[in-house]
Amino acid sequence: MSTIAFFPEGAYGPTNNCVGIGNVLRERGHRVVFIVEESFAGTLEAQGFEERLRRLGPPPEVEEAPGQLWKDLIRETAPVFRQPTIEQLEAFIAPTFQALCDGARYVDDRLREIIDELQPDVIVEDNVVGFPALAASGRPWVRITSCNLAELKDPAVPPTFSGYAARDRTGWPEYWEEYRPTLGDLHGSFSEFFVERGAPALPELELIDDSPWLNLCIYPREVDYERELPLGERWHNLEANVRKTDAPWQAEPGDGALVYLSLGSLGSADVGLMRRLIATLAETPHRVVVSMGPHHSELELADNMVGAEFLPQTSILPQVDAVITHGGNNTVTECLYFGRPMVVLPLSGTSTTTPSACTRPASGSAWTPTGTSRRS
Repeated sequence: MSTIAFFPEGAYGPTNNCVGIGNVLRERGHRVVFIVEESFAGTLEAQGFEERLRRLGPPPEVEEAPGQLWKDLIRETAPVFRQPTIEQLEAFIAPTFQALCDGARYVDDRLREIIDELQPDVIVEDNVVGFPALAASGRPWVRITSCNLAELKDPAVPPTFSGYAARDRTGWPEYWEEYRPTLGDLHGSFSEFFVERGAPALPELELIDDSPWLNLCIYPREVDYERELPLGERWHNLEANVRKTDAPWQAEPGDGALVYLSLGSLGSADVGLMRRLIATLAETPHRVVVSMGPHHSELELADNMVGAEFLPQTSILPQVDAVITHGGNNTVTECLYFGRPMVVLPLSGTSTTTPSACTRPASGSAWTPTGTSRRS
């Protein structure tokens, strides 16, 4: 039996992704431990996993909800999602990565304590920034990229977080020209922190490095980007990761199609957007299941709707006729797995289109989705 420590980002998307993989390993007899934000305390234990708790910042004076960092960030920055993605670089992407890098600095000592205590055989992380405690531990570690495949840069892949179409390279040079100075200083200081803490320096303009042991991405190859350069022999695409730990769920009988609305941690934190979608769907003849998210108490469902803050998504999807989603990796791959049609509303540069999924608009306007998209 091996001890495998999962270290997901403090949000439900990457955590649920790791739960799917961790459950398979647990069924094969391995010890699986989750290193999770204190706000998630008890949620992984309820699914039968061990937990070790950590923080990315000082504790607040009030009790936190799971994934509180992301909920606060989205509440403050949701208006930015109405802007073109090139403008989101400075207004959303840069402050988001600054907060995550600050969190990596804050948690580094605690991570080293946990690693020393657990003595894991493997550490698996699903994050968008790196943590030097992993690379400096001398233990095998695995990187999972479940946020945005455009993070894995390639000449044929649109700029990271741009959401631009792969088959129309209009605007790519301008975006990269803005990207480099926006994240350049942050990269330099974060890479210096890695070296100070005994880890290798980070590659140019990257806030996380590949693992020298194993790297995983999770997106079906039929709708993946076509790359000019192979990712390398230490990269493996799982294509789909559908967890089997969700509770059972049964739809109530009724007339009309059954529609599932889920905008993930990012989208459901935008109360104005959620209210607008609920009001629009209330005027349809369909039944609607709403994943209400962190601000559920501020939302009022119509008579043709049921919902809750959290829902067992993989139990719901096989029963619905269509899904309205922000394009998160878990939701998209699960919809493809169950054969459910999607209406995708990408909200920011972290919802990156697949090759033919959007058209690049005229300068100054937001880009328009026309097909499947995916998160972060």
